[in-house]
Amino acid sequence: MTRIKRGLTAHRRHRKIVKLAKGYRGLRSSIFTQAKNAVMKAGTNAYRDRKIRKRTFRRLWITRINAVCRENGITYSRFMNGLLRSDILLDRKVLANLAATNESAFKELIEKVKALS
Repeated sequence: MTRIKRGLTAHRRHRKIVKLAKGYRGLRSSIFTQAKNAVMKAGTNAYRDRKIRKRTFRRLWITRINAVCRENGITYSRFMNGLLRSDILLDRKVLANLAATNESAFKELIEKVKALS
C-alpha cells in the first residue's frame, strides 16, 4: 500500500484555525497550538455569552421601566400586573423603549393601570 502524506490537509486545517485567531494578542494569533486554544476558548465564551446577553438586556429593560414607573407613583410589579389584567400585550423591550423615547404615551399606560386598581 502506498504512503499517504497529509501535509497539505494539515496545513489547510492549521491555516483555517490561525485565520479565525486573527487579531488575537501575541503568539495566540500566529502559532497553531496557541491559536487553537484561543479559538476554542473564544467559541465557548461566545456560546455562553449569547445566553447571558438575553438576561442582561431583560434586567436593563426592567430597570428602565421601574425607574419611570416610580417617578409616576407606581411600582414595577403593580404596573406589570395591571398591564396583564387590562390585556395590554407589550413586552419589556417595547415598554422600555417607550419609557425612554415617548414618556407621554408611557404615562397614559400608567394612568390606565392606575384606573384599574
